[in-house]
Amino acid sequence: MSDLESLSAEERERVQMRREIIDDLDEEFELSLEDDAGGIGGLDAEDPAFRRVYFRELVRLQGELIKLQDWVQATGHRVVVLFEGRDAAGKGGAIKRITQRLNPRTCRVAALPAPNDRERTQWYFQRYVAHLPAAGEIVLFDRSWYNRAGVERVMGFCTDEQYEEFFRSVPEFERMLVSSGIQIIKFWFSITDDEQEARFRARMDDPLKQWKLSPMDLESRKRWEAYTLAKEVMLERSSIPEAPWWVVQGVDKKKARLNCISHLLSLVPYQPVSRPEVVLPPRIYHPDYERQQTPGSMIVPELY
Repeated sequence: MSDLESLSAEERERVQMRREIIDDLDEEFELSLEDDAGGIGGLDAEDPAFRRVYFRELVRLQGELIKLQDWVQATGHRVVVLFEGRDAAGKGGAIKRITQRLNPRTCRVAALPAPNDRERTQWYFQRYVAHLPAAGEIVLFDRSWYNRAGVERVMGFCTDEQYEEFFRSVPEFERMLVSSGIQIIKFWFSITDDEQEARFRARMDDPLKQWKLSPMDLESRKRWEAYTLAKEVMLERSSIPEAPWWVVQGVDKKKARLNCISHLLSLVPYQPVSRPEVVLPPRIYHPDYERQQTPGSMIVPELY
């Protein structure tokens, strides 16, 4: 007899609920080990007191994100959130924490690869339009149409004419989306030169992270000042009242995540949505039902 089987039904429910809560916290801890071991100082150098604040606040903010999700579904609101910034600035970590507890059918991530030959001949915004949200959806763009103002400009992947046309078009494109009922929120993640170098070096030394270090990332180190200039021009020429830019200070990853999520919540006019009470129906037993034995050859070996 297992330990759970010796308990009453009420005690088993409490134990199982506690296990679920611990498993959720472990999931966040695993993500922290994955994301935070690099950089200046690393996980071991963090302030233990702030780490407790971080976990407490993250769970609270994720609870608010669930309320936002419910409101978006109930009202048919449409939200687009753009994440731009320096390579290794923490965009991916923030996106993970936003989506961690949400329904992927409601909140999804669009991370587009480099355009193929056919897409290069399309209207520049065309391939992004296909990923815009329908009613009751949230889409997070892990990099967006602002590639033209950043990577493409610095690396010479677009002409001067295409670059200028982008800045003529993007305000009108975003105003058109806003007038159609799509809320646009734009975040730029900023880090220092030293912090980016430390995170790149951590990726170089970690076999689990080396895939994150692309040739384009390495090239960005040589062109730090060119990327800085491109960023400054982008923020100045494309921050409009209908869709302003918001800069997240990303040197401290944990604070950046909390600040980003908190600000995101402040920008969406969500309200709590009442939910019908959920009642678990009783299990129906049939006297002639007999569970079939699973063949041993199908069982995954229990190594742990």
